[in-house]
Amino acid sequence: MSDLGFIHRFIPAQSADRPPLLLLHGTGGDENDLIPLGERLSPGAALLSPRGKVLEGSMPRFFRRIGEGEWDLADFSQRTVELADFVRQARNVYDIGRPVAVGFSNGANIAWSLLLHDPSLLAGAILIRAMVPFDPRPLPDLTGLPVLVLAGAQDPLAPSEQAGLLAAYLGEAGADATFEVLPAGHGLTGQDLVLAESWLRSHVTAQT
Repeated sequence: MSDLGFIHRFIPAQSADRPPLLLLHGTGGDENDLIPLGERLSPGAALLSPRGKVLEGSMPRFFRRIGEGEWDLADFSQRTVELADFVRQARNVYDIGRPVAVGFSNGANIAWSLLLHDPSLLAGAILIRAMVPFDPRPLPDLTGLPVLVLAGAQDPLAPSEQAGLLAAYLGEAGADATFEVLPAGHGLTGQDLVLAESWLRSHVTAQT
């Protein structure tokens, strides 16, 4: 089978009542990185996990950056369109409903870009250590779309103020945005998992 434009892994659902998850890794990760996270957050859900196509040295990413916190915005836009096309194709090929994006760091940033690019593409999003270094307005209508933004109070790479600004933009667009700041740095913690699992169970149901 074609890779649909992205090297990726797909794990079929074992439970029809759980929404599929779109797993988007951070810088230097790959299609395997977040599979254990997805299995923990929603046991039995279908998992779709692509590898970012941009290389920074030898490290895969979903879009180029010029420097820390400085993005190549033209590439960011192009890669968002490319990833959205992949998700649409994968939904057809694997016969899955609208997924919930679960993104970490670089993956969280492309995930919120997908939300703004096409509000009908995803059933929601969990954005872990995301940031927004530019004003993304004008915003689309995201009315009722559930989004969880998890920031680290001691995160030197994605400051919690940036994540809070992102949550505010999403709320301005009408999303049902939940914002939490954890006593953590940039890395994933057990508290992230507990909050994300609880939020997913209470905010998102399987859709077609």
